[in-house]
Amino acid sequence: MKTNLVNILELIKLGEKLKTEMRHSWLSNGRQESVAEHTWRVSLMAMLIEPYLTEKVDLEKLLKMIIIHDLVEAEAGDIPAFDTMHDQAAKEQKAFNERKAIEKIRDMLGNALGDVLYGLWHEFEEKETYEAKVANALDKLEAQIQHNEADISTWIEVEHRMSFMMDRHVGFDGALQIFKDIIENDAELKLKEAGIDTEKLKF
Repeated sequence: MKTNLVNILELIKLGEKLKTEMRHSWLSNGRQESVAEHTWRVSLMAMLIEPYLTEKVDLEKLLKMIIIHDLVEAEAGDIPAFDTMHDQAAKEQKAFNERKAIEKIRDMLGNALGDVLYGLWHEFEEKETYEAKVANALDKLEAQIQHNEADISTWIEVEHRMSFMMDRHVGFDGALQIFKDIIENDAELKLKEAGIDTEKLKF
């Protein structure tokens, strides 16, 4: 048991890096957001949204999946979606680095728990189960909520269009679709207030 607990402590120490790994998102007070803060709020969203989902969800599994998903960024770093959107080589390198990171995390624990975390991470990535689809949707929605809360000057141009690209992540669930519409409306209002023609951004 002691060896297992020592290994768990090492993984917890690795997780501390998420407190200093910065995302391309800014808070309402002008400070840059850490990965740990993003992950925490995605978890909060899961807990609050769960009663409204159109299907029964395994909340414990969903929360575990959300928490473990970004842990690889303690090793691989956070790469914004727009950096890989039109760059296949960068996308493949990101995927490779994250696979290596989750393998390292699994091997750090070296037991059944390591295999569980490894499996949950891959389940999220494959986005085939209901829990994985919900986790992915909330991950994307939280990022947009954070953009909406930040000063518009922190947005880069591609993020204007990305505000209207969330449908493909939520279409499987009616409640998430409605929630997405509310978040998207907030984004559109923010863009319009900044003098940006949002009709040109939609497709």
